[in-house]
Amino acid sequence: MKLYEHGVYLVNGTDLIEDTPQADEMLKAKAGVEISKQQAKAQTIAYHILEGHNTSGNMDKLQIKFDKLASHDITFVGIIQTARASGLEKFPIPYVLTNCHNSLCAVGGTINEDDHMFGLSCAKRYGGIYVPPHQAVIHQFAREMMAGGGKMILGSDSHTRYGALGTMAMGEGGPELVKQLLNQTYDINMPGVVGVYLTGKPQKGVGPQDIAIAIIKEVFANGYVKNKVMEFVGPGVANLSVDYRIGVDVMTTETTCLSSIWQTDSQVKEFYEIHGRAEDYKELKPGQAAYYDGMIELNLDTIEPMIAMPFHPSNAYTIAELNANLMDILDDCEKKAQVSFNGAVSLHLKDKVRNGKLYVDQGIIAGCAGGGFENICDAADILDGAGIGADEFTLSVYPASMPVYMELVRNGAAAKIMAAGGVMKTAFCGPCFGAGDTPANNGFSIRHSTRNFPNREGSKVQSGQIASVALMDARSIAATAANKGYLTSAADMDVNFTKPKYFFDQSIYEKRVFDSHGKADTSVQVKMGPNIKDWPAMPALTEHLVLKVVSEIHDPVTTTDELIPSGETSSYRSNPLGLAEFTLSRKDPAYVGRAKEVQKAEQAREAGGQPYEVLPELKDAVDVILQKFPDANEKNTGIGSTIFAVKPGDGSAREQAASCQKVLGGWANIANEYATKRYRSNLINWGMLPLLIAQGDLPFKNGDYLFLPNIRKAVEEKASDITAYAVKGSSMQEFSMSFGELTDDEREIILKGCLINFNSI
Repeated sequence: MKLYEHGVYLVNGTDLIEDTPQADEMLKAKAGVEISKQQAKAQTIAYHILEGHNTSGNMDKLQIKFDKLASHDITFVGIIQTARASGLEKFPIPYVLTNCHNSLCAVGGTINEDDHMFGLSCAKRYGGIYVPPHQAVIHQFAREMMAGGGKMILGSDSHTRYGALGTMAMGEGGPELVKQLLNQTYDINMPGVVGVYLTGKPQKGVGPQDIAIAIIKEVFANGYVKNKVMEFVGPGVANLSVDYRIGVDVMTTETTCLSSIWQTDSQVKEFYEIHGRAEDYKELKPGQAAYYDGMIELNLDTIEPMIAMPFHPSNAYTIAELNANLMDILDDCEKKAQVSFNGAVSLHLKDKVRNGKLYVDQGIIAGCAGGGFENICDAADILDGAGIGADEFTLSVYPASMPVYMELVRNGAAAKIMAAGGVMKTAFCGPCFGAGDTPANNGFSIRHSTRNFPNREGSKVQSGQIASVALMDARSIAATAANKGYLTSAADMDVNFTKPKYFFDQSIYEKRVFDSHGKADTSVQVKMGPNIKDWPAMPALTEHLVLKVVSEIHDPVTTTDELIPSGETSSYRSNPLGLAEFTLSRKDPAYVGRAKEVQKAEQAREAGGQPYEVLPELKDAVDVILQKFPDANEKNTGIGSTIFAVKPGDGSAREQAASCQKVLGGWANIANEYATKRYRSNLINWGMLPLLIAQGDLPFKNGDYLFLPNIRKAVEEKASDITAYAVKGSSMQEFSMSFGELTDDEREIILKGCLINFNSI
C-alpha cells in the first residue's frame, strides 16, 4: 500500500501522475489536453455529487440538502423531539426509522418498545418509513431500499456509508438531521478528496474486513483522510463483488473520513436490478483527468487475513504476524489496557495462549459490516461438516436483514452454520455497541463488526469487569470456529467457496414495513411513553463565563463511547436527564457529581439567588476575577463546567456525547484537536464552545476555575482567538484559545444556547 505525499491526477481512470513540477507536461502527454488543477478537481465523482446537492452557489462553502434521511431507535426519538420543539410539521424528504439497536427490549421495562411505538406514530403523523425490530439493521435497509446512484443520504449513525452503491452518505449527530427536517442545510467547506486506487484481486480467504483493516492501519494515526471523502477507483474495483465493496466501504468510517464514494459498473447495476430498483442505478466514474488531494494505491493481491487487536481498528496485524509474535503482541495489548483503564482492571490476554496457540472465547459475525450475504455464505462453506466444539468458544451469526436471512435459509447456508454449532440470530446491532453477546470477564471475542473500543462489547470497568474484542473477517472467524476456537486464518483453510446467487424477497418488507409514501396524517397522535422526556431549557450564552474544569483526559484519543457509554445506557437516550447520569461513567466516574455541583450554582444564579451558597469555593475564585474584571456580576456572567481532552470524539455520531454534558451544565470543551467533524458539530448544535488550545503544558488542571471575559462579544464579532484566565490561588494566569472556523449560523446557535433555541426563539 502506498500513500502519496502530494496530490495525484488520475488520467483515463488508469494512469496516476503525482503533482510534482513535471506533472503538467506528463498530464498533457497522457490526457492530450491542457487542464488546470481546479478543473481537474471538478472531475472527481465526489465533486459532481456535492455540486448537485449544493444550494449555496459557492463550491468552497457548501450548503447541502440531502435526498433522504435514516435513523435508528437510539437516535430518532431525540431527533424528532428536537424537531417538534422547533416547529416540525412533516418530514420534507423520505426518512426511515429503523429499530435495530434496542430491539431486544431487555432493559428498563417498557421503555424500548415505547420508543418503537413513538417511532411508528411519528412515521404516520409526519410521513415517514418505519422498520420494525429484527427486520433489518439500519444500513442494510438503506442499501436495499433507499440508496441510489448520485444521491446523498444523511444518517444519525456514524457508519452511514453507501458509497459502493454510488450514494454519498454521511453519518452525523442528530441535530444535523433536525436541520434537514426543518429545510435547513448541512454547511461545510468543500472537503478534500482522496483517491483509493485499487489494482489486483484478493487472495482466496481474504475478505472485505481484511482490506478495510489494512487501510485503517495505514491512515488512521496520520490523519491522511480525516474529514475528507474517500473515492474508490481503479481496475481492481471490478474484481470485487458489490457485497465485498460494501464490506470495505462501511469501515471507512474508522479512518475518520467524512464520506466515501466508488465508481460504479455493471455489478452495481445488477444489485439494483436484484432489489427491484433498476432505475436507481447510475454510472459513476471520474472524468478524463481528475485531481485528488491524496492517493492511496492498493494492490489487493498483497493483502493477507488481518486482525485488529484491542482497543482500536487501527491496532492491526496480519494473523500470521500475530501468531508468529503472539506473546509480544498480547503483552503490548495488556500494557495499553493498563493505560486506558488507569489501572482499574487488568487484561490477561496472555492467559488465552494454550500450547502456543491463541484460544478465543467467542466469534460474532454481525451487523452492517459482517452480516452481509456473501460473508455468511463463505463462512458457512468453511464450517460445512465441521464442529465448533463443546468448550468455552461460541459462535453467533446475525444476518443484516430478514431478506438476507431468508435466502440463507433457502440456500442451506444457515443449516451449515447451525449444524456446526453456531447460532443464527436476527438483524440486530447489539454486538457492535455492547447490547448483545457480552463475553465473560476477561473474555476475548473476535468479531466481524465495526469497532473494538474499550468496553464497547458491554463489560463495565466500574464494576471491575473487562473483556476485549478483536476485529476479523467472517471467513477467518469461521476458520477459527472450525478449529474449535483456536485463532486461524481463512487462508489456511482448504475450502471450496460455492458463491450462491442472491435472490431478494421484497415481500418481507411489504408485509411488515410501514411506508407512508411521504403522506403525513396529522390526525395521528404521537405516542409518548413515560421515559420519553423533552429536552430541558438551555440558557443563552452570557457576556462572560466562569468555567470549572471537571474532567481532564490525556489519552491520545477519547471516543464517544468513553464520553457516554453505549450498551444498556442506550435505553435512556429518550430521557436526557436520565442518560446524563452515565456521562463519562467508565472514564471518569466522578465527573457527573462535579458537574452537578457547578450546575447548582448556575441554577441559583439564573433564579436570582446566590450561587456561592450552593458552591462556596466559587466565591474565592470570583473574588480573584473581580480584581481584574470588576464589571463581572451574577447577571452577566454564566457559571458552567468544561472538560479537557486531547482529541475527543472518535467513533459514533451520537449527539449525546455532547448533549449530556450540556444537560449537566457544560458550556465548553477544550481540546488540542477534535477527532471528528461530527463530534465538534454536536458540541456546537448543543450550544457548547468547541475551544482549541495549543499542545503543550496546560495552564490549568482538573478542579481549576477559568474565566472567559467578553466571550459573547468574541462569538458575535467572529473573533478567531480568545483570551482566557486560569485562577491560580490569589492570581490569574492568562492564556489563549481559539474557536476554529464557525459559520454564521453556528455562531448564532452558540449565542442562543442550542439548535432548539436557534429555531424557536
